[in-house]
Amino acid sequence: MGYIEKGNTRILAEMVADITKGDLFEIKTVKSYPKEYRPATEVAKQEKENNERPEINGPLPDMSQYDVIFLGYPIWWSDLPMGVYTFLEKENFAGKTIIPFCTHEGSGIGNTERFIAETTKAKVLSGLEMRGKKAQTQQAEARKDMEKWVNESLGN
Repeated sequence: MGYIEKGNTRILAEMVADITKGDLFEIKTVKSYPKEYRPATEVAKQEKENNERPEINGPLPDMSQYDVIFLGYPIWWSDLPMGVYTFLEKENFAGKTIIPFCTHEGSGIGNTERFIAETTKAKVLSGLEMRGKKAQTQQAEARKDMEKWVNESLGN
């Protein structure tokens, strides 16, 4: 695995935003991650081991205007990226519904749905997991899966 032009999770997030006609916000940390896969995972591993909460770059969106939030993230070391924890801990998700989706390369969604629920106290629906390779190389099929899942999640 090397460098990719657009991240796997970003590809799926753009699909969700298009399907729902929703807003898109990218959680970016002040300190950028390496572009190469292996060095990026090593930084993520160190952050996880240190239970870090990296600072988020730029202002956060006004979450008060949203009742339903689709939350996308890559699985890093069987967990949410630490920057996602920063976001979840800074915002008030009381009374909101979070619908998680993740990209991974074999570990699946793990316990991240429970971690999100415990961190936010929001209602967390069943998430979607997708291999990053599928998001990257089989986008038509990935889009069909996303449309089906989004519609089921929203009760359509």
